[in-house]
Amino acid sequence: MRRLRQDDVVEVLSGKDRGRRGQIRELQPEKGRVIVQGVNIVKKHMKARQLGTQAGIIEVEAPLHWSKVAVVCLDCDHRTRVGFRRRTDGVKVRFCRRCEEDLD
Repeated sequence: MRRLRQDDVVEVLSGKDRGRRGQIRELQPEKGRVIVQGVNIVKKHMKARQLGTQAGIIEVEAPLHWSKVAVVCLDCDHRTRVGFRRRTDGVKVRFCRRCEEDLD
């Protein structure tokens, strides 16, 4: 079970977008990176293709290393570390270390 999941709300801990929040759009576990919606926007020069894509300079979301983001607990509205525990019915869940509420 991973600490970060797609659609988690995270806060950026360092870099030019420090303090900004967004949802995880994509996880890249083999590279240890995440793409966060609306964060780490870079400009990319695109070449014209036959399939009708627009040529020119476009803005895209670049991946961040996952050590630079922290999960935001929706109950206490703070960034937090993630813990794991088993509920009484035997299901393993993630929980907020700050307020002890389940994240899943």
